[in-house]
Amino acid sequence: MFITFEGIDGVGKSTQLDLLETWLKDLGHDVVRTLEPGGTELGKEIRHLLLHRKGDVSPRAEALLYAADRAHHVATKIKPSLTQGKTVLSDRYFDSSVAYQGAARDLEVDEVKNISLWAVDHLMPDLTILLDLPADQAILRRNKKGTEPDRLEREEVAFFERARDEYLRRAEEPRFLVIDAKLAVHEIQALIRTRVSQLSAAGSS
Repeated sequence: MFITFEGIDGVGKSTQLDLLETWLKDLGHDVVRTLEPGGTELGKEIRHLLLHRKGDVSPRAEALLYAADRAHHVATKIKPSLTQGKTVLSDRYFDSSVAYQGAARDLEVDEVKNISLWAVDHLMPDLTILLDLPADQAILRRNKKGTEPDRLEREEVAFFERARDEYLRRAEEPRFLVIDAKLAVHEIQALIRTRVSQLSAAGSS
């Protein structure tokens, strides 16, 4: 299985990934946990350029850097892991670029989508879990952590609302499971495990 987690910053993706990873390993799955950007050694360098480099990055350059990270990530980590029968869990995938670099940056959404699909050689997740929360609430959650915000996290509320709107528009595709991130952590995880169990059963039948 290839499962991706999406949502604007502050919705609780890491917490739910931790719980799902532990549960799947307890069930005997060989799990590969990864993230974008930064899931490979090359990706770590690109992540630094994107999130921690001082100075501006033009929107088109930003979109292309994310695509470069993703192309290498899929070719060297995700596809080989899936070929070996492993379950891959990824914190973000190409839907993030469509939402952030497309809609939120006011680039052409379909252009960013097409670049991203080309980069991943049209590899689609079996399941995309979208944790949904209004941008102002997500920012409050994130700020409570007390960590230094990166370049994207410093954007205005309107930026994240545009990204959220695009996520919800994309979530009409059947591969998405949309969950209200205001639910309790255990309630969210229960919904995720139910869907993953159904997916696993369908794949083994």
